[in-house]
Amino acid sequence: MGRTGEACGTVTGALMIIGLKHGAAGVNDAASKMKTYELAKKFIHQFKELNHTMTCRDLIGFDIGSKEKLTADDWDIISRTCPKYIADAAGILETIG
Repeated sequence: MGRTGEACGTVTGALMIIGLKHGAAGVNDAASKMKTYELAKKFIHQFKELNHTMTCRDLIGFDIGSKEKLTADDWDIISRTCPKYIADAAGILETIG
């Protein structure tokens, strides 16, 4: 996320979608809050089951956060690997609601 090499942006985006769809409508909406936590945990578990991690540097095989400028080879790796993670996240979101 934000080219730090930490949390995968696709994972972050998916968790945001879960929060927007199921999140608490008010301060006292504990049931929605708990459902959101449950779905987020389920999403993370399934994503990790498919990909073994949700850390960008581990997913793409290099630390994007340590580079001033990405090379053509870096962009090639990103272009080849990231669509799978996007598809995985979308598929998980479809199955968990």
